[in-house]
Amino acid sequence: MIMTLEEFKDFVKTGKPLDTEEVHQFMDKMGGEARKVTFQLNSAYHTPEEIRDILSGLFGKAVPATLRVFPPFYTDFGKNIEVGENVFINACCHFQDHGGVTIGDGCQIGHNVVFATLNHFLEPEKRKMTYSAPIVLGKNVWVGSNATILQGVTIGDNAVVAAGAVVTKDVPDNVVVGGVPAKVIKKIMADE
Repeated sequence: MIMTLEEFKDFVKTGKPLDTEEVHQFMDKMGGEARKVTFQLNSAYHTPEEIRDILSGLFGKAVPATLRVFPPFYTDFGKNIEVGENVFINACCHFQDHGGVTIGDGCQIGHNVVFATLNHFLEPEKRKMTYSAPIVLGKNVWVGSNATILQGVTIGDNAVVAAGAVVTKDVPDNVVVGGVPAKVIKKIMADE
């Protein structure tokens, strides 16, 4: 028997490896569904309203009327993405959202940003197994083009992730981070 979406979401919250047959069957099923929807979204022009309707189906819930997305948009799961009000997602972003991706109000996501909630173990004998952890963006976060946000990372309110950065650790509020791995470059003052 294939598990339900709620059972899967509860399971990934445990942080246990995603290594059971039931989990793999569910992930394969959901991945196929996500690909069908993203192929539809990415294969033709759609109005902003049509894009939001398609994404509502992909996410399994209504998205805010203030969400703006420029396709193409990619996800291999789709049902564990939460977006706040007044969010903008630019073209070619990749959401590996098995572990959950939450994007707060007012966030701006640049071209080709990757959200990766899955990781593999380092040990060769366990390397085919994956585990997940959520990614959470606070309010008014700006993520520059080609940045990668890894599993388990929380980015604080008003933070800026520089283009090309690889974020491996939590980011405090009101800072700019950049580099590989990303480090705090400067604090953001109220007048900036």
